Parts: sequence; C-alpha cells; structure tokens
Amino acid sequence: MLRIPKSMLRKGMYIEAVECPTTEFSLRRFLLQSDEVLRSILNSSASHLLVNCARSTVKIDSLGGRPDLADPDRPDPSVKIADRVAVRQEVSKATEALREEFRLIISGRVDLNRLGPTAMEIGASLEASPDIFLEVTRLKSKDEGTYVHSLAVSALMTHLGRLLELDAKTIEALGIGGLIHDVGKIHVPNAVLRKQGPLTPGEMKAIRSHPESGFRFLKEHGEQSQIVLDICRHHHEMLDGSGYPAGLAGDQLSLPIRICTVCDVFDALTSPRPYKHAWTKSDALAWMYEQGHLFDRTLVIRLSSIFE
Repeated sequence: MLRIPKSMLRKGMYIEAVECPTTEFSLRRFLLQSDEVLRSILNSSASHLLVNCARSTVKIDSLGGRPDLADPDRPDPSVKIADRVAVRQEVSKATEALREEFRLIISGRVDLNRLGPTAMEIGASLEASPDIFLEVTRLKSKDEGTYVHSLAVSALMTHLGRLLELDAKTIEALGIGGLIHDVGKIHVPNAVLRKQGPLTPGEMKAIRSHPESGFRFLKEHGEQSQIVLDICRHHHEMLDGSGYPAGLAGDQLSLPIRICTVCDVFDALTSPRPYKHAWTKSDALAWMYEQGHLFDRTLVIRLSSIFE
C-alpha cells in the first residue's frame, strides 16, 4: 500500500482511497481504467491517494523514476552505517531512561512530566530517519520489548500529531501517553507477558485488564493529563465497539485514542513475536486500511505517509 501524489496517477492503478471528501469524489477501492475518472481525480482537491500495488495492473516501479515504490520495505543500501548506529544509540538511551522511569513509577513516585523530554527526543529521532528508526526498533530483546514498543508507539504518535498540525501541548501529551500506555502491564505477571504458547482464559483476562489497571494506578498517583489517562485506558478500543475495556465506539473515541490505537497496532504487527513473524510495514498498513470498521482510515493513510 502506497500513498502517492496525484501527479503520479496512471490508469491501471488500483485506488484504495482518494484523499478528498466523498461528496467530491465518492469512488473507493477500484481499478482506474477510464480517462474520465482519471480527470475527475486530477480535478479534485485531493493532493494524494492510496494505491494498492498488488492489485494494480501497471508496474508501479516504472512510474516517475521511482524504483523505490516497487518495494517500500526494502532496506535502502544508501543509508550509512553511521546513521543506523546513531539511531541505535538514541533508542538505547531512551530505553534506559524509560526503564528507570518505570522503576520510579512502580515505587509510587509518579511524575509524568519527567517523560516529556524523552518523548520529544525519540519523536525527533523518528522524524529524522523514519525507516531506520522502524528498522532499529524491530530489534527488541525479551527484556526490553515493552520499553522499545512504547518508545516506537510514542514516536509514531508525536509524528502523527505534527502531521495533523496539533498544538505543542497536545503533541507532548501524545508522546507521554505513548510511553505510558501499557503501564498497567506492571500488574501482569512476567510469566504471562512472556509466554510463547497460547494463553489460558485466565491469562487472557489478566492481559486484558492492563488498560483499566494502568488508568486506575495513574489516577491514584496525582493529577494527570486527561489525554494521557484516556490513552492509557482506551488504547484497545475499536471504532465498531468491539474493543475493551469499555466497548466505546465511533465518536466516543477521541482523536488521541484513535491515534494511539493505530500506532500501537502498527508497531505490534511489524514487530517479531514468539508466536508470529513480523509483517512488512506495507502489509500492515494495507491490512489496517481494510479494517475500516476498527481503525480510523484517515490516520492509517497519514501513518503510511511517514514512510514514503
């Protein structure tokens, strides 16, 4: 799945979505075959569209001198080793900072303002080198998996916040919320969190308790940002109401909650787990876009633009 400028539009592309109001151009998920439809898209207010390369009948890699579009998950051989080392060092530094912060939180010394600088620094690292950042944060050891996952989610959330032109205070809250969204897992036994086989019903119940547990823990330890609290409590809610813990749906889910859900699932899908291989980012984004009843498609499209 690729997000491309409409100037690259060609017949034979399979269009998943055109980024304009449906009242202006209503077609979705179709093979572009006619000049009339092509002109309609070009004359619309859309600047970009989402293309499904696998279902297109034209070779995307032959268009506009952009061979990189053929395989968006292919490592870029032009990336210097020094760049990767720099990102690894930044991620390692942030991981240790978050690990220490969780030690303080477990001991009851909760001050989420301490996380602001870490959120902003790791967000800047993603913004500077999105593909390298994603590559580095896939390399999670068993001991640091939760921390690196939270770093990745936080960085993706702050970047989305900037793309959506949210204010600085909200973006910082998104970053802190991403770092702390799984804090409730401190109450789940490590044996359950790291179990490689299927979970028992009791173990699944323990896992699914972490959003509410984390929310209550934060509420008990001082005044916290409502955005952070909402992210912590509702990041497993889905648009159709099938999520947990409250089964919220549609407009009941605020923009920060929707942002966290999209970033959290994207990082989970693209990370290797004991029970599954990592998905490519293009496969993950394509699947998430197809699940429009679960995820905000506009946010999925914006997320895909980070890795253009």
